[in-house]
Amino acid sequence: MSEPATAQPRAPKRIPVLGGYYALLIALLYLPIVILVIFSLNANQVLAFPLQGFTWQWYAQALANPTAVAAARNSVLVALGSSVVATALATMVAILVARFSFRGKRLLLSLAVLPLIVPYIVLAVALLLLFAALDVNRSLWTVGFAHTVIALPYALLIIVARIGGVSPFLDEASADLGADYVTTLRRVVLPIIAPAILAAWLVAFTASFDEFALALFLAGPDPTLPVFIYGQLRFASRLPMLISLATMVMAGTLTLALVADRLRRRS
Repeated sequence: MSEPATAQPRAPKRIPVLGGYYALLIALLYLPIVILVIFSLNANQVLAFPLQGFTWQWYAQALANPTAVAAARNSVLVALGSSVVATALATMVAILVARFSFRGKRLLLSLAVLPLIVPYIVLAVALLLLFAALDVNRSLWTVGFAHTVIALPYALLIIVARIGGVSPFLDEASADLGADYVTTLRRVVLPIIAPAILAAWLVAFTASFDEFALALFLAGPDPTLPVFIYGQLRFASRLPMLISLATMVMAGTLTLALVADRLRRRS
Protein backbone atom coordinates (compact mmCIF):
# COMPACT_ATOMS: atom_id res chain seq x y z
CA MET A 1 0.00 0.00 0.00
CA SER A 2 1.54 3.32 -1.07
CA GLU A 3 2.09 6.07 1.47
CA PRO A 4 0.04 9.26 1.09
CA ALA A 5 1.94 12.13 -0.47
CA THR A 6 2.99 14.78 1.99
CA ALA A 7 1.65 18.25 1.40
CA GLN A 8 4.25 20.64 0.03
CA PRO A 9 4.58 23.95 1.86
CA ARG A 10 3.24 26.86 -0.10
CA ALA A 11 5.68 29.51 -1.20
CA PRO A 12 4.95 32.92 0.33
CA LYS A 13 3.09 35.24 -1.99
CA ARG A 14 4.99 38.24 -3.27
CA ILE A 15 3.10 41.49 -3.10
CA PRO A 16 4.51 44.03 -5.57
CA VAL A 17 3.13 46.95 -3.56
CA LEU A 18 5.17 45.96 -0.50
CA GLY A 19 8.32 45.65 -2.61
CA GLY A 20 7.81 49.14 -3.99
CA TYR A 21 7.11 50.49 -0.50
CA TYR A 22 10.29 48.89 0.80
CA ALA A 23 12.35 50.37 -2.04
CA LEU A 24 10.85 53.83 -1.40
CA LEU A 25 11.59 53.54 2.31
CA ILE A 26 15.22 52.59 1.65
CA ALA A 27 15.56 55.51 -0.78
CA LEU A 28 14.14 58.00 1.71
CA LEU A 29 16.47 56.73 4.45
CA TYR A 30 19.73 56.45 2.57
CA LEU A 31 19.51 58.85 -0.37
CA PRO A 32 20.15 61.91 1.85
CA ILE A 33 23.21 60.15 3.30
CA VAL A 34 24.53 59.38 -0.19
CA ILE A 35 24.04 63.00 -1.24
CA LEU A 36 25.82 64.17 1.91
CA VAL A 37 28.83 62.00 1.13
CA ILE A 38 28.91 63.17 -2.50
CA PHE A 39 28.87 66.85 -1.58
CA SER A 40 31.56 66.32 1.05
CA LEU A 41 33.84 65.37 -1.86
CA ASN A 42 32.70 68.17 -4.17
CA ALA A 43 35.46 70.59 -5.16
CA ASN A 44 32.98 73.47 -5.46
CA GLN A 45 31.70 75.39 -2.44
CA VAL A 46 28.28 75.65 -4.07
CA LEU A 47 26.13 72.67 -3.15
CA ALA A 48 24.55 72.07 -6.53
CA PHE A 49 24.78 69.71 -9.45
CA PRO A 50 26.73 69.25 -11.65
CA LEU A 51 29.76 68.66 -9.47
CA GLN A 52 32.97 70.54 -10.19
CA GLY A 53 35.25 67.61 -9.37
CA PHE A 54 36.23 65.55 -6.35
CA THR A 55 38.56 66.62 -3.58
CA TRP A 56 39.59 65.72 -0.02
CA GLN A 57 40.36 69.32 0.96
CA TRP A 58 37.23 69.77 3.08
CA TYR A 59 38.19 66.79 5.23
CA ALA A 60 41.69 68.22 5.59
CA GLN A 61 40.25 71.59 6.64
CA ALA A 62 37.95 69.94 9.17
CA LEU A 63 40.78 67.95 10.74
CA ALA A 64 43.03 71.03 10.78
CA ASN A 65 40.41 73.29 12.40
CA PRO A 66 41.39 73.62 16.09
CA THR A 67 37.89 74.63 17.18
CA ALA A 68 36.35 71.63 15.46
CA VAL A 69 38.96 69.31 16.96
CA ALA A 70 38.31 70.76 20.43
CA ALA A 71 34.56 70.30 20.00
CA ALA A 72 35.12 66.69 18.90
CA ARG A 73 37.32 66.12 21.94
CA ASN A 74 34.57 67.53 24.16
CA SER A 75 32.04 65.16 22.60
CA VAL A 76 34.35 62.18 23.12
CA LEU A 77 35.00 63.08 26.76
CA VAL A 78 31.31 63.57 27.52
CA ALA A 79 30.34 60.40 25.67
CA LEU A 80 33.00 58.33 27.43
CA GLY A 81 32.01 59.49 30.90
CA SER A 82 28.25 59.37 30.44
CA SER A 83 28.28 55.98 28.67
CA VAL A 84 30.40 54.37 31.39
CA VAL A 85 28.15 55.68 34.17
CA ALA A 86 24.96 54.87 32.26
CA THR A 87 26.11 51.33 31.47
CA ALA A 88 27.15 50.68 35.08
CA LEU A 89 23.81 51.93 36.39
CA ALA A 90 21.93 49.98 33.73
CA THR A 91 23.77 46.78 34.66
CA MET A 92 22.88 47.18 38.33
CA VAL A 93 19.24 47.98 37.57
CA ALA A 94 18.99 45.06 35.12
CA ILE A 95 20.33 42.59 37.69
CA LEU A 96 18.01 44.04 40.31
CA VAL A 97 14.82 43.75 38.27
CA ALA A 98 15.75 40.40 36.69
CA ARG A 99 16.89 38.55 39.77
CA PHE A 100 14.95 40.06 42.69
CA SER A 101 11.31 40.62 43.58
CA PHE A 102 10.51 43.72 45.58
CA ARG A 103 7.83 46.34 45.98
CA GLY A 104 8.16 49.15 43.43
CA LYS A 105 9.90 46.98 40.83
CA ARG A 106 7.61 48.12 38.02
CA LEU A 107 7.95 51.72 39.13
CA LEU A 108 11.74 51.52 39.06
CA LEU A 109 11.74 50.06 35.56
CA SER A 110 9.25 52.67 34.34
CA LEU A 111 11.32 55.53 35.75
CA ALA A 112 14.48 54.10 34.20
CA VAL A 113 13.01 54.06 30.68
CA LEU A 114 11.06 57.30 31.05
CA PRO A 115 13.70 59.43 29.22
CA LEU A 116 12.82 57.51 26.05
CA ILE A 117 9.35 59.08 26.17
CA VAL A 118 10.12 62.62 27.33
CA PRO A 119 11.11 64.91 24.40
CA TYR A 120 14.74 65.98 24.63
CA ILE A 121 13.84 69.66 24.33
CA VAL A 122 11.52 69.36 27.35
CA LEU A 123 14.19 67.51 29.30
CA ALA A 124 16.77 70.13 28.30
CA VAL A 125 14.62 73.00 29.59
CA ALA A 126 13.85 71.11 32.80
CA LEU A 127 17.52 70.39 33.50
CA LEU A 128 18.48 73.96 32.65
CA LEU A 129 16.00 75.26 35.22
CA LEU A 130 17.21 72.69 37.74
CA PHE A 131 20.87 73.66 37.37
CA ALA A 132 19.95 77.34 37.50
CA ALA A 133 18.00 76.79 40.73
CA LEU A 134 20.96 74.90 42.22
CA ASP A 135 23.36 77.63 41.01
CA VAL A 136 25.33 75.12 38.93
CA ASN A 137 27.20 76.64 36.00
CA ARG A 138 26.69 75.07 32.60
CA SER A 139 29.67 73.00 31.49
CA LEU A 140 30.62 69.62 30.09
CA TRP A 141 29.75 68.16 33.49
CA THR A 142 26.11 69.26 33.14
CA VAL A 143 26.02 67.85 29.61
CA GLY A 144 27.51 64.59 30.88
CA PHE A 145 24.85 64.35 33.58
CA ALA A 146 22.08 64.91 31.03
CA HIS A 147 23.55 62.40 28.60
CA THR A 148 23.79 59.81 31.36
CA VAL A 149 20.05 60.23 31.89
CA ILE A 150 19.17 59.70 28.23
CA ALA A 151 21.70 56.90 27.65
CA LEU A 152 20.53 54.83 30.63
CA PRO A 153 17.34 53.47 28.99
CA TYR A 154 19.18 52.32 25.85
CA ALA A 155 21.75 50.43 27.88
CA LEU A 156 19.13 49.06 30.26
CA LEU A 157 16.93 47.56 27.55
CA ILE A 158 19.88 45.76 25.95
CA ILE A 159 21.20 44.32 29.21
CA VAL A 160 17.76 43.36 30.56
CA ALA A 161 17.02 41.45 27.36
CA ARG A 162 20.26 39.49 27.73
CA ILE A 163 20.13 38.79 31.44
CA GLY A 164 16.56 37.58 31.04
CA GLY A 165 17.95 34.72 28.94
CA VAL A 166 20.41 33.63 31.65
CA SER A 167 18.95 30.78 33.66
CA PRO A 168 18.50 31.55 37.38
CA PHE A 169 19.49 27.95 38.06
CA LEU A 170 23.09 28.99 37.39
CA ASP A 171 22.86 31.25 40.42
CA GLU A 172 21.49 28.40 42.51
CA ALA A 173 24.20 26.02 41.29
CA SER A 174 26.87 28.56 42.17
CA ALA A 175 25.36 29.00 45.63
CA ASP A 176 25.27 25.22 46.13
CA LEU A 177 29.01 25.17 45.40
CA GLY A 178 29.62 27.64 48.20
CA ALA A 179 29.85 30.96 46.33
CA ASP A 180 28.17 34.05 47.73
CA TYR A 181 26.07 36.22 45.43
CA VAL A 182 28.82 38.77 44.77
CA THR A 183 31.11 35.96 43.61
CA THR A 184 28.30 34.52 41.50
CA LEU A 185 27.83 37.86 39.79
CA ARG A 186 31.56 38.32 39.23
CA ARG A 187 32.39 34.78 38.11
CA VAL A 188 29.15 33.60 36.43
CA VAL A 189 26.60 36.26 35.49
CA LEU A 190 28.81 39.14 34.37
CA PRO A 191 31.04 37.04 32.07
CA ILE A 192 27.93 35.66 30.36
CA ILE A 193 26.36 39.06 29.75
CA ALA A 194 29.68 40.84 29.02
CA PRO A 195 29.04 41.11 25.24
CA ALA A 196 25.64 42.69 25.94
CA ILE A 197 27.25 45.13 28.39
CA LEU A 198 29.79 46.13 25.76
CA ALA A 199 27.03 46.53 23.17
CA ALA A 200 25.06 48.66 25.62
CA TRP A 201 28.12 50.84 26.21
CA LEU A 202 28.61 51.36 22.47
CA VAL A 203 24.96 52.34 22.03
CA ALA A 204 25.15 54.71 25.02
CA PHE A 205 28.35 56.25 23.64
CA THR A 206 26.71 56.80 20.25
CA ALA A 207 23.57 58.31 21.80
CA SER A 208 25.69 60.77 23.79
CA PHE A 209 28.10 61.69 21.01
CA ASP A 210 25.32 62.51 18.52
CA GLU A 211 22.97 64.29 20.92
CA PHE A 212 22.27 67.97 20.16
CA ALA A 213 19.31 69.47 22.06
CA LEU A 214 20.57 68.83 25.60
CA ALA A 215 24.11 69.87 24.69
CA LEU A 216 22.84 73.12 23.14
CA PHE A 217 21.13 74.14 26.37
CA LEU A 218 23.70 72.82 28.86
CA ALA A 219 27.13 73.00 27.22
CA GLY A 220 28.07 76.53 28.27
CA PRO A 221 31.32 77.88 26.79
CA ASP A 222 32.60 74.45 25.69
CA PRO A 223 30.45 73.19 22.80
CA THR A 224 30.22 69.59 21.73
CA LEU A 225 30.66 68.70 18.08
CA PRO A 226 26.93 68.76 17.11
CA VAL A 227 26.59 72.18 18.77
CA PHE A 228 29.69 73.43 16.96
CA ILE A 229 28.35 72.26 13.60
CA TYR A 230 25.01 73.96 14.26
CA GLY A 231 26.70 77.20 15.26
CA GLN A 232 28.79 77.30 12.07
CA LEU A 233 25.88 76.79 9.67
CA ARG A 234 25.36 80.54 9.34
CA PHE A 235 28.69 80.84 7.50
CA ALA A 236 28.11 79.74 3.91
CA SER A 237 31.84 79.45 3.17
CA ARG A 238 32.25 76.83 5.91
CA LEU A 239 29.39 74.64 4.77
CA PRO A 240 31.51 72.13 2.78
CA MET A 241 33.80 71.64 5.79
CA LEU A 242 30.76 71.11 8.03
CA ILE A 243 29.39 68.54 5.59
CA SER A 244 32.67 66.64 5.76
CA LEU A 245 32.49 66.75 9.57
CA ALA A 246 28.93 65.43 9.48
CA THR A 247 30.02 62.66 7.11
CA MET A 248 32.80 61.56 9.46
CA VAL A 249 30.42 61.60 12.43
CA MET A 250 27.87 59.58 10.46
CA ALA A 251 30.50 57.03 9.43
CA GLY A 252 31.67 56.62 13.02
CA THR A 253 28.11 56.33 14.30
CA LEU A 254 27.18 53.66 11.74
CA THR A 255 30.34 51.70 12.55
CA LEU A 256 29.62 51.72 16.29
CA ALA A 257 25.98 50.78 15.68
CA LEU A 258 26.97 47.81 13.51
CA VAL A 259 29.52 46.61 16.07
CA ALA A 260 26.98 46.96 18.88
CA ASP A 261 24.39 45.01 16.89
CA ARG A 262 26.90 42.23 16.16
CA LEU A 263 27.81 41.98 19.85
CA ARG A 264 24.14 41.96 20.84
CA ARG A 265 23.40 39.11 18.46
CA ARG A 266 26.33 37.06 19.72
CA SER A 267 25.50 37.52 23.39
